[in-house]
Amino acid sequence: MYMTEETKTDAEALRQDTAAAAPEVAEHDRVAELENQLADAKQQVLYAQAEIQNVRRRAEKEIADARAYSTTSFARDILSVADNLARGLSAIPAELRADEKLKGLVTGLEATGRELDSVFARNGIVKVEAMGATLDPNKHQAMMEVPSDAAPGTIVQEMQAGYMIKDRLLRPALVGVAKKPD
Repeated sequence: MYMTEETKTDAEALRQDTAAAAPEVAEHDRVAELENQLADAKQQVLYAQAEIQNVRRRAEKEIADARAYSTTSFARDILSVADNLARGLSAIPAELRADEKLKGLVTGLEATGRELDSVFARNGIVKVEAMGATLDPNKHQAMMEVPSDAAPGTIVQEMQAGYMIKDRLLRPALVGVAKKPD
């Protein structure tokens, strides 16, 4: 190929322009790469901050739950004491309640029962309502079906009281549920 003087000059000028522009292109690529790295780093920081916030919230919830429900196992244990006290009080016949010799004992046992109920209330432990309510498997445990005129599924007998601690079930109520008479 034969090049004229003019073509040689144009080619030389193009080479010089390209050489002069090359550092600019290289610098532009480097800036773009650094901007991408910066954007990635910012994104990672945001993810890390979000994760830290989630961990903090979970820890705060666990602490609150631990405070609210720390007495759960103790409360379950003390429920048997309350049950035994209630059974003992209900077993005292009316004639012994009227007897002057036992009146102080009965009054003391009743006061103990009231104080136990008061302690339960102060600690967020409440009795589950059962009699006359519709069976709720989240609060009641059906132990038997009883032929009754009440609507099927209605609780007609309570064998053992159920309790909640705050919004959690501590112990289900053991109940008898109505069924249609045969």
